[in-house]
Amino acid sequence: MPIVSVIVPAYNCESTIIETIVSIQNQTLFDIEIIVINDGSTDNTLDRLMTIQDKRLKILSYENRGLPTARNRGIAHATSPYISFIDADDLWAPDKLELQVAALKSHPNAGVAYSWTICMDNEGKNFYPGVQASYQGNVFSNLLVCNFIASGSNVLLTRQVIDAVGEFDSTLKSCEDWDYWLRVARSWEFVVIPKPQIIYRLSSGAMSSKIDVMEKYQLLVLEKAFTEAPKEYQHLKKQGQSYIYQFLTHLCLTRAKNKGAVLTATKNLWKSINLYPKTLLTLKTQKLAIKLLIAQTRNRVSFR
Repeated sequence: MPIVSVIVPAYNCESTIIETIVSIQNQTLFDIEIIVINDGSTDNTLDRLMTIQDKRLKILSYENRGLPTARNRGIAHATSPYISFIDADDLWAPDKLELQVAALKSHPNAGVAYSWTICMDNEGKNFYPGVQASYQGNVFSNLLVCNFIASGSNVLLTRQVIDAVGEFDSTLKSCEDWDYWLRVARSWEFVVIPKPQIIYRLSSGAMSSKIDVMEKYQLLVLEKAFTEAPKEYQHLKKQGQSYIYQFLTHLCLTRAKNKGAVLTATKNLWKSINLYPKTLLTLKTQKLAIKLLIAQTRNRVSFR
C-alpha cells in the first residue's frame, strides 16, 4: 500500500499538467500513488497525460462536475493512510510530502499538515512571497479570520480525518477548500512545516468575474462556519468578513491592474476597514493602502 495518495483534479490544463505531474514524481517520498481525475477536459489534457510512463499514475475520466466533485472522486479511489491534493497548475518542492508525513507522525494529535506558500506568475518566470503562517494545534479561530492555508494544493490529511469530515461541498463554485479546512479544524489539530513548499500559480484571466464569484462564496462559507461555530467564536465574525474584503483588495491590485480593478479594490478596502477598523493597525492593510493610493494615481481614479 502506498503511503500517500496524491489527487490531481484536471480540467483543460494541457499547458501545465505535465509540469505539475513531474513535480509529484520528483517527490523524495517515492511510495505514493498519483490519481488524476480528468474532469471532462475538452483540450489535449488527456493526450498529454497518456504520454506519462509511471506505474504510480492512475488516470480516471469523468463528465465535468467541477473541482469539489473531482476531489471527492479522487478520495473514493485513494488507498493510502495519507491524502493530499494538488491543482493541475501548481507545483511542489521535492520534500513536501516527506516533511509533511514526518510532521504528522511526530504529532499524533494532529490530523493535518500544511506548509508555506510562494507564488509564481502564469509563465513560471517570476516569483513572489506567499502566505507564511505558523499556527499549530487548535487553529479554528485563526482559520475563521484568515485562510492561511492559502490554496487547495497545500495540506496533507490523514485518512481518519477525511473519513470523519466527509466530502468537499460540491455545491460551492469557489472557496470549497477553505470550507473544508474549517470543517476539519473544528475537531482536529494542525501542524506546520515552516518552509516554502507550495508553488501557487497566479492567473489574471477574467479576474473581475472571478472576484465576484469569490466574494459570494467566501461570504457564504464564512456565514456557514459561524452558524455552526460555538458561541465563544462569534465575536470574530466581523474580523473574518473584513479579511475577505482585504483579500479581494489584494487580488484586484496584484492580478488585475486596470481602472475598473482599482475602483473595485477601493470599495473592497473600505468595506474591510468599516467591518473591522483595527485592521488599519496591521502592516498588511497599511501596505495595501499604499499600493491602492499609487494605483489610484496611476489610473487617475477619483478619491471621492
